[in-house]
Amino acid sequence: MKKLVLIDGNAILHRAFHALPPLNNKEGQPTNAVYGFFSMLFKIIDDLKPEYLIVCFDRKKPTFRKQMYVGYQAKRPKMSDDLIPQVDIVYKALDKAKINHLGIDGYEADDLIGTLSKEGAEKNFQVIIVSGDRDLLQLVNSHVLMLAPVVGISKMTLFDEAKVREKYGLNPPQIVDYKALVGDSSDNYPGVLGIGPKTASGLLKKYKSLENLYKHIDEVENETIKQKLIQGEQDAILAKKLAVLEFDVGINFDIDRMEFNNYNEELKSFFDTYSFKSLKGRFFKDESEVKKEKRKSKDQLALF
Repeated sequence: MKKLVLIDGNAILHRAFHALPPLNNKEGQPTNAVYGFFSMLFKIIDDLKPEYLIVCFDRKKPTFRKQMYVGYQAKRPKMSDDLIPQVDIVYKALDKAKINHLGIDGYEADDLIGTLSKEGAEKNFQVIIVSGDRDLLQLVNSHVLMLAPVVGISKMTLFDEAKVREKYGLNPPQIVDYKALVGDSSDNYPGVLGIGPKTASGLLKKYKSLENLYKHIDEVENETIKQKLIQGEQDAILAKKLAVLEFDVGINFDIDRMEFNNYNEELKSFFDTYSFKSLKGRFFKDESEVKKEKRKSKDQLALF
């Protein structure tokens, strides 16, 4: 199967910004998030070698979830003044690199990724999502994997269905039921007050879904847990609605626009403009380096 890589642009930018020390170009513009973003992009492309690639971003306008719950994401810290201008720089660099990027008012990047991953799987692509947002684990299936940074911007874990079960004790689609019970502090919505991760996992192993749990609420033996579930039912229902991703965002799935061929001269010029010499060296190896790497690879294979 050909690979379609979907990158959660905001998640990767934020991770890069917070993982790297302050960095400025010769004009004094902050560039650490841009540098980290493209460092991760290089690693992703070098490791995965995708035929198709698209980066999805959030937009500033409120999403439909904000209309559903006014407190949604209300406690998220304001984007740093040093990060704000770097977002536009990344957009421009992706344009120069001929890498398609997408954002749609009213939706989060997660919803775009949900829609694109569904369509990609239906067309028999191997879809790999790159994000640190665990909400996206609900999308993992036989066609969809998720590559999640775990330390800084270099160490990553690949989640397939087995890895999700190992980590959470649940199947990927149950992630939304799990969040319905425990809530999400980063998105600022409650689940059921007093129900923690261990209890939530145990309940879902037995009852499979939030709806089935409440259908059999009288069977819950622990009276304290039962009363918490009864009192928090409406919060749980709301939390699940907020956690479920949208799969029908109006995106023109034109796979030709998502094709990734190779790095181009305009990207090289961009790296020169922002004094990213080490990135330029990684992305654009000269002919002697390429031949040297091929010889090294050939020598290593000869050992076998």
